[in-house]
Amino acid sequence: MIRSVTLSLAALSLLAAPALAQPKGDPDWPCVQRKVSTLSPGSVWTGPDIAEAGSWGDDFEAAALAQKVASRRTALTEVDPLLDDFAAKAGPEKDKRLTRVYAGVFEILNGERNKVIAGIGRYAQGQRKLAERIRDEADKISATKDGPSAQDARDIPKDASELDTKFTWDRRIFQERSQSLTYVCEVPTLLEQRLGEIARRIQARL
Repeated sequence: MIRSVTLSLAALSLLAAPALAQPKGDPDWPCVQRKVSTLSPGSVWTGPDIAEAGSWGDDFEAAALAQKVASRRTALTEVDPLLDDFAAKAGPEKDKRLTRVYAGVFEILNGERNKVIAGIGRYAQGQRKLAERIRDEADKISATKDGPSAQDARDIPKDASELDTKFTWDRRIFQERSQSLTYVCEVPTLLEQRLGEIARRIQARL
């Protein structure tokens, strides 16, 4: 009896853990960070109007630089010399072309961020389904220990050790995924910070 209660409480605690982090109104957002579904170009930009600068994709050099500095493979310490070189060669339309670079960086990083947020939502749904399965397994284990009713017995595997193993394995997977989720939840914030820092550096050259 004691063991069955312990198993049920363990399962319930796993179910409650992601729920505590979810802001009200969005059960598929498990992160403690506030969910901002998408960013606007002006959220970190106080420079010239992006729309008036023209399409960044039509400016080959601006597009190439945007892709380069947006990539997290490019250290922020490398961004300044890249911008300086571009600005020196940009000619009389320097401000407009640098604005195109920002427009490209924004579109790239915001698109990446949107994909991460969507992935977190799918991840949370999978965790919720796994938690429900763990709770069901705990209930079945409790039934085997307390003496199952005729109704419960039909749903319980004949090999109780098999159910114990499945419960332990599922719980381990859930815990490992929950730990991974902590790091994944930081990615949107890191992308926002990178966007803001690059915007600041571009604006400093206008």
